[in-house]
Amino acid sequence: MKLSMPRFDQAPVLVVGDVMLDRYWHGGTSRISPEAPVPVVKVEQIEDRPGGAANVALNIAALGAPASLVGVTGDDEAADSLVNSLKGAGVRALFQRIAHQPTIVKLRVMSRHQQLLRIDFEEPFATDALALGAQVDELLEGIKVLVLSDYGKGALKNHQALIQAARARGIPVLADPKGKDFSIYRGASLITPNLSEFEAIVGGCADEHELVSKGATLMHDLDLGALLVTRGEHGMTLLRPDHPALHLPARAREVFDVTGAGDTVISTLAAAIAAGEELPHAVALANLAAGIVVGKLGTAAISAPELRRAIQREEGSERGVLGLEQLLLAVDDARAHNERIVFTNGCFDILHAGHVTYLEQARAQGDRLIVAVNDDASVSRLKGPGRPINSVDRRMAVLAGLGAVDWVISFAEGTPENLLREVKPDVLVKGGDYGIDQVVGADIVTAYGGTVKVLGLVENSSTTAIVEKIRNN
Repeated sequence: MKLSMPRFDQAPVLVVGDVMLDRYWHGGTSRISPEAPVPVVKVEQIEDRPGGAANVALNIAALGAPASLVGVTGDDEAADSLVNSLKGAGVRALFQRIAHQPTIVKLRVMSRHQQLLRIDFEEPFATDALALGAQVDELLEGIKVLVLSDYGKGALKNHQALIQAARARGIPVLADPKGKDFSIYRGASLITPNLSEFEAIVGGCADEHELVSKGATLMHDLDLGALLVTRGEHGMTLLRPDHPALHLPARAREVFDVTGAGDTVISTLAAAIAAGEELPHAVALANLAAGIVVGKLGTAAISAPELRRAIQREEGSERGVLGLEQLLLAVDDARAHNERIVFTNGCFDILHAGHVTYLEQARAQGDRLIVAVNDDASVSRLKGPGRPINSVDRRMAVLAGLGAVDWVISFAEGTPENLLREVKPDVLVKGGDYGIDQVVGADIVTAYGGTVKVLGLVENSSTTAIVEKIRNN
């Protein structure tokens, strides 16, 4: 399954559900309390992050999709903190603020990246379901996907009214379910229980065959469009009526904290579906995103550059031989990570020690090195009949195997000027005895503020000399 980065900026999503504030107290521990056998934490930093449905909306916005959020909070400082955080991230937050009830806050005491204690502040909300439903109904115009982020805290009182309102407009409904009654999600386009939540409804599953069978029954009974069961270290399973099950392996390289992983899955799914991705592709993207988030501490949003880099790694385009479209995406991602792009070009017909040294020196000018290679016809025009010795695909394959080289691309023109206009590298590097004004493309690069550098070549290293030596022997 080939993955690509969706156009999230044209994919508006509405999230409705249980909003909460994840608060972290960070500090060091150096002694045990004299009052009880517990560590004393000297709080040095207080951090607030949107949690629950707010984290889902935050993740959607972090991917670049327009996100709106409807939920219920108290009328207090914690609600103000949520609104400010969400507004700063570009989320349109519309809360029912209920006086004399606390906003749900989950306070975690952290030391040395370990959670020592969690304290919850919460009471069931007296949500005005009719007012919330009317508010959602007004907001559905122009929305591509509705997400029900249900933590069982009381914000969602009438799931069916919301599902039917969206379905009447042809808007897919995604639900992250909670509790032991999944009938409240009847008619949803997709629900995303984890394995424990799923088995609490259908009973234990001894193997994947039983999971698939019981999932099919659940979809039939509840008129669900699809079912995605997240299975921790075993990945996730997508079930759809009249389609074979799709099992995806877990993508995490290192699991640091699973907090918020379910939010990441449904937010990536929602944004991808809103952007027009087919469900299997959306699930594959969500699986990649989940693999990123479990490597972070606490509830955390996945950014578009992080997801793009994961896609590149998955598709093998993080390094190596690329086409122009792939290269431009890779360059955009590198820039999003504040990486400096270096560009050089040449024939590189027979790779020798001088080339290797030169490319290592070029790579040292920045963080990523692009090598543009003359195709066979252009080498013949430059070097004459009998050249190149090696075809362009072989030359690029050898260059891509060097540790100093990130990306290799070929060009057919006599000069790489068109490539330079497209890529706009930060640094253009050339080897030889040139003045900077003699480097082809220098005027293009300096015009947008880039840098041009000339590096000396290693003495007694020449492809032409090597070729002549071979021919004379």
